Amino acid sequence: MYHLIVFLPLAAAIIAGFGGRIIGDRGAQLVTCGAVIASAILSMVAFAQVALGHQPEHVVLANWITSGDFKVDWAIKVDTLTAVMLVVVNGVSALVHVYSIGYMSHDPHKPRFMAYLSLFTFAMLLLVTADNFVQLFLGWEGVGVASYLLIGFWYKRPSANAAAIKAFLVNRVGDFGLALGIFGIFLVFGAVDYETVFAASPAMAGKSFTFLNYQVDVMNTLTLLLFIGAMGKSAQIGLHTWLPDAMEGPTPVSALIHAATMVTAGVFLVARCSPMFEMAPETTQFVTIIGATTAFFAATVGLVQNDIKRIIAYSTCSQLGYMFFALGVGAYGAAIFHLFTHAFFKALLFLGAGSVIHGMSGEQDIRKMGGLYSRMKITAILMWIGSLALAGIGIPGVFGFAGFYSKDIILESDYAAHTSVGAYAFWLGTAAALMTAFYSGRLLFMTFHGRSRADHDVLHHVHESPQVMLIPLYVLAAGTLLTGYVFYEYFVGHHYAEFWGPALKVVGENVLEGAHHVPFWVKLLPLIMGVYGLAIAWSFYIDNVPKWSRLLGIAGAIGVIVAGAVPGVVEHQGGMILTGIATLVLALVFYFGRTSAPGILVATNQSLYQFLLNKWYFDELYDFLFVRPAKWLGLQLWKKGDGKIIDGYGPDGVTAAIGFVARRARVLQTGFVYHYAFAMLIGVAGLVTWYMLHSGGGR
Repeated sequence: MYHLIVFLPLAAAIIAGFGGRIIGDRGAQLVTCGAVIASAILSMVAFAQVALGHQPEHVVLANWITSGDFKVDWAIKVDTLTAVMLVVVNGVSALVHVYSIGYMSHDPHKPRFMAYLSLFTFAMLLLVTADNFVQLFLGWEGVGVASYLLIGFWYKRPSANAAAIKAFLVNRVGDFGLALGIFGIFLVFGAVDYETVFAASPAMAGKSFTFLNYQVDVMNTLTLLLFIGAMGKSAQIGLHTWLPDAMEGPTPVSALIHAATMVTAGVFLVARCSPMFEMAPETTQFVTIIGATTAFFAATVGLVQNDIKRIIAYSTCSQLGYMFFALGVGAYGAAIFHLFTHAFFKALLFLGAGSVIHGMSGEQDIRKMGGLYSRMKITAILMWIGSLALAGIGIPGVFGFAGFYSKDIILESDYAAHTSVGAYAFWLGTAAALMTAFYSGRLLFMTFHGRSRADHDVLHHVHESPQVMLIPLYVLAAGTLLTGYVFYEYFVGHHYAEFWGPALKVVGENVLEGAHHVPFWVKLLPLIMGVYGLAIAWSFYIDNVPKWSRLLGIAGAIGVIVAGAVPGVVEHQGGMILTGIATLVLALVFYFGRTSAPGILVATNQSLYQFLLNKWYFDELYDFLFVRPAKWLGLQLWKKGDGKIIDGYGPDGVTAAIGFVARRARVLQTGFVYHYAFAMLIGVAGLVTWYMLHSGGGR
């Protein structure tokens, strides 16, 4: 069964890629969709057996590399962590494959696209089923190659080619760190298989070795190098610039690679290596800081983006930050839980955005949309479901969307960590939750509600997507509604230890235990931020906000403040007072809010707006620091090094010298006999003179 799970997508990719002209477009679609759907079904069976049935599997396929003491097997390791990833990868991939039948219906290169999708799926499966770092690295590079091919699928577009190259190069920075980490692991442990390395990790805690001529801590150094690889693949701040540009690929690519699978590879890597990271406290603090900063940074940029796919892309970047700062405080189960739920609602949002783009004849600017609800009701409702999950909306103790459960437990874990970096992550994560809800509401209101801003000709052709595109959205919406509620107890609840078993290792007190006993206001605050964000977006972007709603907001604010001021009313007065103040601010926004509010904010904060619109100027900074110097150096090496030195003194120089001599020799060839006779006479005279001088005949 496990052989089929991994290799069915590879077989489909080979058949569709090399036999596409024989089997045709429909044949390629059927082969790839059938193979990945079968793999997805088998993955669910594996999840039931391994994760729920507690029967981990380890299948050795072959001896792969043997070189002296270095031995690596090609094996399939399926524990609970792998089983969860199999469901995510194959489940989302299968739905994307089906969706692509409709979305790519007018593309002339369907077999190639479907082959790339299946190839990517195989590479990701290779990564998550590896039982050693070398096999993981092969899958890691495989998804890099497949993402390059998919992002640049429309290779006739210069922007798509540039985005593909950018993704490839930025990821090489992270991959260099990962490669160094694997080299270091073999140097320290003498092995690269997980079982040996993880078992020996506690013995290496606190020890040092020489790296770059410095004495450094072994575990902190190795885990930091691994995390650099994770930063590149999972688009954390500093190595994030490739992710938004990757939207140049077809929308199914965005859903598959940049929402649910490839970008989660870094999160998976850190979770898989939890026995190592638990021995590296400095690295885990760094992971927490990077994750929290990324969550906040990406949320601020998402506030002002106008491309519907880029808004969701920055949301992905932000949510990955949540996963990492959960990993940083040791809440591994919470991070994977959010990875699991996020795959459903983010794929739903990306494919929903694709449905909008499809219905709008390729238009992606939300400023040119509006009022689409009446023409695309199904897509609108499905995107509302995904956005409410992203915003973390739910009723405590009753029911909530998937993100309500997974995002909240992350913030609660960071608060329960009782560390400075945990507090940093908690407050930045809370701020990011407010901004996430706002830009989610902004996307919805500007796309589906209010007055239409679309061109008349485009609006005339707006239509709902075909069922082949909507059916995957229905399945993802069901996952968005149910996964958080159904799996909460398994991933992060009372069944946590039994469910995960040895797949995730925590040394010392489990922060998830403390997360269930945080103050009431900590549990309530993320939900309030979500509601506030959506409400502010409504106030800003919808015409004629009813006056009664504004008055109700003010009354609610006063009531909450009074309740918070009365001793014993709530568990934590300070938190409730904070909530009341925030509610009052919201009420004032409602009361004075008008649709011109965004324009006023932009006009009065132009510098801040440009700073966010230009994504904190990371691209400009990298262009100044790296791109321009690299171009200058390349030009010098090409013109002066290669052109003047290598070519000048090499082939071009030799050719020029021969030509010079030939031109001079050609002057002697006049065609007159007396010239030749005179030359011969000079030659004979010279020869006789030389002979006489050297034979002694001149005495």
